[in-house]
Amino acid sequence: MFDFANQAYTLLIITVVFGDVFTRLIVGPDVGQVDQYRYGNLLWSVALAISYALVVITNPMAGAVMDSTRLRKTFLFISYMGCVVATACLFLVQPGLIVWAMVLIIASNFFYAIGESFVASFLPGLGPREDLGFISGLGWGLGYVGGLVATVFALLFLGEVSQENFDRIRWVGPFAAVFFLITALPTFLFVKDRSRIRPKDPAQSYLALGWRRIQQTHRSLSSFGDLKRLLGSIFFMMAGLYIVISFAFIYGAQVIGWDESVRVIMFVTVQLSATAGAFVLGWAHRPWGAKKTYIITLILWLLAITAIWQTPALTAFVNALFGFKLEAQYVFLFAGLLAGLSLGASQSAGRALVGAMTPRTKAAEFFGYWGTVSKAAAIVGILGLGVLQSLFGLENAIVFCLGLMVVSVWLALGINVDRGITSATRWRAPA
Repeated sequence: MFDFANQAYTLLIITVVFGDVFTRLIVGPDVGQVDQYRYGNLLWSVALAISYALVVITNPMAGAVMDSTRLRKTFLFISYMGCVVATACLFLVQPGLIVWAMVLIIASNFFYAIGESFVASFLPGLGPREDLGFISGLGWGLGYVGGLVATVFALLFLGEVSQENFDRIRWVGPFAAVFFLITALPTFLFVKDRSRIRPKDPAQSYLALGWRRIQQTHRSLSSFGDLKRLLGSIFFMMAGLYIVISFAFIYGAQVIGWDESVRVIMFVTVQLSATAGAFVLGWAHRPWGAKKTYIITLILWLLAITAIWQTPALTAFVNALFGFKLEAQYVFLFAGLLAGLSLGASQSAGRALVGAMTPRTKAAEFFGYWGTVSKAAAIVGILGLGVLQSLFGLENAIVFCLGLMVVSVWLALGINVDRGITSATRWRAPA
C-alpha cells in the first residue's frame, strides 16, 4: 500500500505535471525560447540533485540507527508526513517564485526519496529470499496502479499545463499530498515491525550509535563482494533511469512537441506497461532467476533510450518503409512503451536482489546504502544531463543515458547471486 500511495508523488510532481509547470511557467513567462527551456531544465535538475544529495548524506546514518533501535515505522512516518506537507505547499508557488519552488521541491523530494529506503528495509522480513522478487514486483506493480489512478483523476480535473490554466493546475500539489496521505494509512495501521525495540544507552547519542554501526559494516564489507558489484550496477542503472523519470515528459513537450492528448496517452501507456512489466518480470524471478531477470530489464532500457533518442529517425524510417504519414509524437509512444516495461521491473529486480543478499539483522542499514547509491546516481545523472542539455540541447544530451546503461549491464554480468546469498546467511556481527 505504501508503494501504491507514493507513486502519486513521483508521477504528478516529478514526472508528468509539476516538472512541466516549473520549467515552462514558474521559471518565467518567455517559454517560447530555447534558452528559456534550457535555463528552466537546469534549475529543475539542480533542485532534484540537491534533494538527492541530502539523502546521500543522511541515509546511511538513518539506516544504522533504525537497525539498532528498531524504529523503522517511526522513521517512515516522519518521512511520509514531511513529503505530504511540503507537497501540499506547492500550491503557494506563483510564476516567478523560482527559489520558493526549488526549496519546496528539494524538501518534498528529500522526504519522498529517503522514505523509499525506509519502506524497502521491510522487504527481507516479508518472505523467504527466493520469493522476494515476486513480492517486490507485486508492490511495484501496485505502485503503478496507484499512480495511474491518481494521475488520471488529476489530468481530468486539472487540465493542461498552460499559463491560462495555472489557477487550476497549481492544485496538483495538494491533490498529490492528499492522495499520498490517505492511501498510505493502511501501512501505518496494519503493518507490524516485528523486531523488538532496543532502547539505547542514555549516555550515547543517536549519531554515535549510527556511526558505530556504519564503521562495523565497513569492516565487514569484504564479505559482500557480489552485493557491492550489484550496488555498482544499480548506481549506473538508476543514473539513467532518473534522467528518464525527470525529463521524459519535458522531452516530449520541448523536443517532440506533442499535443496535450498525446501527453495523456503517453502517461497511460507508460503506467500500464510499467504495471505489466513489474508484475510479469516479478513473477519471472522464479523460473528465470533474479540475475537474468535484472539483466533483461537493463536490455529493455537500452532499447527504450535508443528509441527516445532516435524518435525522428525512427519516424522517417517507418513512414518510408510502410508509406505512412505518422508524426513523431505517435512514434514516441513506442519509446514510452519500452520505457514503461523496464521502469518498474528494473527497480523492483534491483531491490529484490539487494534483499536476497542482505543479512536480515542489517536490513535497514543495507537498504540505506541502496537508497544512498540510488540517490547519488540521481545526482550524477540529472546534473550531468542538466549541464549537457544546457550546452548541446536536450535531444543530443539524452544519449548520455546509453553509456550509463551499458556500464550497468557490464557490472551485472559479473554478479554471482548464490555466492551473495551464502555470504548474507552466514554473516555474523563481530563481537
